[in-house]
Amino acid sequence: MKFALNHWMRNNGEISSGKARGFSLLYEVSRVIVSDHYLEEILCLIVRLTAEIMNSKICSLMLLDEGTQELVIKATQSLSEAYRSKPPIKVGESVSGLAVLKKQPIAIKDVKKDGRYKYPEIARREDLCSLLSVPMMVKKKVMGVLNCYTTEVHEFSPDEIEILVGVSNQAALAIENTQLLGEKIEAVEELENRKKVERAKGILMKRHPIGEAEAYRRIQKQSMEKRRSLHEIAEAIIVSEEIAGSL
Repeated sequence: MKFALNHWMRNNGEISSGKARGFSLLYEVSRVIVSDHYLEEILCLIVRLTAEIMNSKICSLMLLDEGTQELVIKATQSLSEAYRSKPPIKVGESVSGLAVLKKQPIAIKDVKKDGRYKYPEIARREDLCSLLSVPMMVKKKVMGVLNCYTTEVHEFSPDEIEILVGVSNQAALAIENTQLLGEKIEAVEELENRKKVERAKGILMKRHPIGEAEAYRRIQKQSMEKRRSLHEIAEAIIVSEEIAGSL
């Protein structure tokens, strides 16, 4: 696929070098996303590749916490502790928050002079100038933002914005797929835990002349006294029954 893409680009005189770099970035990001890396690794690789291709001083990826409605930095290739430890940003505040609120890319020529940027002192310290902030979206849902900074005044071209939109949307898909997988795993675990509690209740009802409600109450009591979860107590009851049955 990459050979075919490179061959097509070499033989198409109309394609710009910027678009060629964009195709290369999208290809690499696609390859990373379908790899067997964990999500944290994928996000770190995305910001590193984006920074290299876009020639950015800092590239960062911020995820939206739907509970607090805040954006939190989850990945950046920057080694700056001042930038990495920036406080969360509320939706609607600063440039990244506005990109989430408006659900569209926002470009700033100089963050040190633009009143919408919340941390101009960090920008001066890190020699940051122009910023492109792009919302990461799946359909109409915003997952976060992808930020790219330059050290000099830069007018982001339509091609560059299009490239960043493509990368940010792929990153959003990777995040959503990971979240959906996590939800499925949690659902399966919850079902298995319920089965264990039901089996433990049956064991207690068989051992003692008690009903289902009383069996459940005894499991709850042990859970509170021993500070263990219900399914851990249920597992202990099941194991003890299996040991007794093997003697």
